[in-house]
Amino acid sequence: MKRNILSCVLLAVMILSSCKKYLDEKPNKKLSIPSTVEDCQALLDLHTYINSFVNNAVGEVSSDNYYLTSQTWAGLTQQSYRDMYTWGEEIFYDNGPSQNEWSSMYTIVYRANVVLEVMDKVQKTELNNAAWDNVYGSALFLRAEAFSVLARNFAKAYTDNSQDLGIPLRMTSDFNTPSVRATVQESYDQIIRDAKASVPYLPQSSAHVMRPSKAAAYGLLARVYLSMRVYDKAALYADSSLQIANTLIDYNGASTTATFPFDRFNPEVVYFAQGGPTPLTNTRARIDSVLFLSYAANDLRKSLFFKSNGDGSYNFKGNYTASVSQFVGIATDEMYLTKAEAVCRNGDFQEGLKILNQLMVKRWKQGTFIPFSASNQSQALAIILSERRKELLMRDLRWIDIKRLNLENANISLKRILDNGVYTLPPNDNRFALPLPAKIVAISHMPQNPR
Repeated sequence: MKRNILSCVLLAVMILSSCKKYLDEKPNKKLSIPSTVEDCQALLDLHTYINSFVNNAVGEVSSDNYYLTSQTWAGLTQQSYRDMYTWGEEIFYDNGPSQNEWSSMYTIVYRANVVLEVMDKVQKTELNNAAWDNVYGSALFLRAEAFSVLARNFAKAYTDNSQDLGIPLRMTSDFNTPSVRATVQESYDQIIRDAKASVPYLPQSSAHVMRPSKAAAYGLLARVYLSMRVYDKAALYADSSLQIANTLIDYNGASTTATFPFDRFNPEVVYFAQGGPTPLTNTRARIDSVLFLSYAANDLRKSLFFKSNGDGSYNFKGNYTASVSQFVGIATDEMYLTKAEAVCRNGDFQEGLKILNQLMVKRWKQGTFIPFSASNQSQALAIILSERRKELLMRDLRWIDIKRLNLENANISLKRILDNGVYTLPPNDNRFALPLPAKIVAISHMPQNPR
């Protein structure tokens, strides 16, 4: 199967090169774009290659799970990274990385749009039925997933009927169509439409976790609804995902001395995606000391997630990528935590803790875990949220969690301390919507996020 995926990626590279020729208005345009189900599958598989080698997880760079020393911060080679860390007015410079999260996500959107347009012209037959469905559903999923990444990082958190600035919803591959920023409400409406529309076409479980599936689509819907604070639907879709994929790793079987304790495609991974911006590598990013101390002595995550620097600080090594790159896909542990929180918020805090304990017993030294308990909803929710942060750190989820929780009056503020000063980010500050690339604003005349 891995060989087949690699073949698709290589084919996709050739197709992408042809697409560039098409965009450069070369002759014989009919030979320059995908025209078959196989072509479209290859083009979609390329998203994994792009996601693996670009600067993304800008939300995680902006969040509070880690810190940089003044020396490390000053030594970052790109001004982009230094400004991401301090919530600057510009985070994508012309002399920065050749691809950034904005460009890479819209590359995925463009590719998905190309595929959807081609597939509308490809006849579905008995012979290609399954492959046709998989390609069509995958394109919808990938567009929804890319839009969701953009919305959670470059727009304010969702509120009911929010007219705040959202993201450009590119729904066509035609570059001549002007980009216009939708509202936050319109942005999330489109994400939900695409994700829901993908479900009937996708298989229960994909041939490989690098490709979408029903379990992944349900997981994406659960993640998005949680970010919207629509808790009944977050619980519903987390449960739907877990009905298909609910395996948890028993951390008692993982090596605490391994450089990277978890396999790249381990049993918890429902949909694999990764990113690895420079500030988050485990030679630079140091885990927040208060966060590290919150892990109990018998909590195996304390030894599996972190590596001591010998000076009282710790780096993160617990990526579900078996590398320094961050896992930013969808996994079953996230679904347990999403369902636990949503069920608790919906009123059944005892059931929420029961769901949480199903996860936690797999994270503590065998025979030492005492199930969490609480006497009221507020206590239960505090426990669940604490474990959510400890379980899902460095997965590009903390930024949107801070934004949504501050709308629930969590009053989370952020602070950076460097030799050149102290930087603060108060709750609900405009800077929680990261700045669009200045070049894009100049070309499109779209409004920039206020600072």
